[in-house]
Amino acid sequence: MINKALLLFCSLFSVASLSMAQNTYVSAGTNDTIRVAAINVNGEIMPWIVLKEVVVADYRRFATKEDYDRFRRLRYNVIKVLPYARFAGQRYRQLERDLATTSDKRKQKQYVKDCDKEIKDLFNREVKNLTISQGEILIKLIDRETQHSSYELVRDLKGNVSAFVMQSVAKLFGHDLKNKYDVDQERDIEAIIRSTGYYSYQ
Repeated sequence: MINKALLLFCSLFSVASLSMAQNTYVSAGTNDTIRVAAINVNGEIMPWIVLKEVVVADYRRFATKEDYDRFRRLRYNVIKVLPYARFAGQRYRQLERDLATTSDKRKQKQYVKDCDKEIKDLFNREVKNLTISQGEILIKLIDRETQHSSYELVRDLKGNVSAFVMQSVAKLFGHDLKNKYDVDQERDIEAIIRSTGYYSYQ
């Protein structure tokens, strides 16, 4: 008899607790819920969220040790110059935004001058110490970041004469400022960039 009464009491207590929990959930404030987007699929509302892209890559195997060493050098060089290319892309996009805010030729000229000074300061401080291979990669990555070759950027900022002079100097060191970035041709560089978790400025 006592066991039955105890069992009945426990059951009632459990029901009461569940009821209170349900009431507590229902009366929760608006800040206690997670809002997500939803879509109607055949009359059923289905929530959805956007997840970050997950890249699945196979382990790379190299035919020879020379191939492996060559890839390691390429990876080192790409990672070394990538911050400079990103800076160039960010600074160029900032310049485009600044130029779009005014039609005042004097202000536009000052914006270009400021941008040129920042790039020169970076060059004199760090970029000038890059190797020839790193410089060649940097030229390609600048095109990847800005969708403009280094030659086009110099021409737009400094004029045709400066672009010609810079191209001539670059040629002396085995570079071509008109080099464009081709994802299909630069599959190793693109794979290295993606392995760092960086895709593009967008």
